Amino acid sequence: MSADPLHHAGTPQRGKTSPPPSGSAASAIEVRRSARRRRTVSAYREGDRTVVLIPARMSEAEEQRWVNVMLDKLAAQESRRSLGDRELAERAERLSAQYFDGRARPASVRWVSNQNTRWGSCTPAEGSIRLSHRLQGMPEYVVDYVLVHELAHLLVPGHGPDFWRLLEAYPRTERARGYLEGVVAASRLPHLPGGSGE
Repeated sequence: MSADPLHHAGTPQRGKTSPPPSGSAASAIEVRRSARRRRTVSAYREGDRTVVLIPARMSEAEEQRWVNVMLDKLAAQESRRSLGDRELAERAERLSAQYFDGRARPASVRWVSNQNTRWGSCTPAEGSIRLSHRLQGMPEYVVDYVLVHELAHLLVPGHGPDFWRLLEAYPRTERARGYLEGVVAASRLPHLPGGSGE
């Protein structure tokens, strides 16, 4: 996966291998710098590690930022390929066990295409959770946050202090909320002529 369609392969220089950020599917990240690579960044899975290819001149701060961007892109790509309704329900069950000791037990969890103003919804009386199809392709930690949010509603219906205390258990709540706020903000931006959307 490349962050730039004009991806130019260079002679890779092996970089450091580091542990992934929490929630990442791979067990290690290897950054490879290339003197021939000018602007592009790309990443791929290689066994149990993620390899990120970057220009040699990139600073440590830029490297870290691009590693996070590429991990999110790979996660989104993998999420698009793999999560159907059955997998979504299994994931909700795992998240309930992990964060709520299995107390949140939905009767159904499914994708829906009629939710365009909210990311998810829950009907506690029925035990049903619905996630917007717009989440498909987003990073796993974002989908997990929305699932955890809706699972919490099975235990506490409103958005009072008890509800938010439950969500504190999910460690990537703030990052996921920021991601979703960014998606909403980006959708409000005017379409600029000559942009990538044309």
